[in-house]
Amino acid sequence: MNTIYSWLIRHSFTLLRISIGIIYLWFGALKYFPNLSPADQLAKDTINLITFGLIPSHVSIILLAIWETGLGLVLILGIWQRLAFYVLMLHMLCTFIPLFFFADVSFTNLPYAFTLVGQYIMKNLIIICAALVLHVRAIGLIKIAGQ
Repeated sequence: MNTIYSWLIRHSFTLLRISIGIIYLWFGALKYFPNLSPADQLAKDTINLITFGLIPSHVSIILLAIWETGLGLVLILGIWQRLAFYVLMLHMLCTFIPLFFFADVSFTNLPYAFTLVGQYIMKNLIIICAALVLHVRAIGLIKIAGQ
């Protein structure tokens, strides 16, 4: 049993970082192909809102795909961890915009009953908390015995 715990101590942060990276890489890759991502239209609408329509939706979705796949690769490779944290947090902040500006697609009964879209957005709280844990580890506030 100690062997399992030792392995978990050594690898759990890495697995957490890589798992978030895989999600970003996968979800971002879907956005390169028109209408393949279930979040395609929501993402376009949100970017249109926050850029005041200055970026055409066919361009904005590719920029988002680049952002997400790039972040995914950075997380998987374990490079530029501090930068990755801030880029991820900015992205996560933007993912919550539809809860406030597109409530009709986020809630069946405002403010407590989410649609599938609302649940899709709210699961990002887990990613945010995981990123916080990874960040405090990356900046040295969490020390693991023997490392």
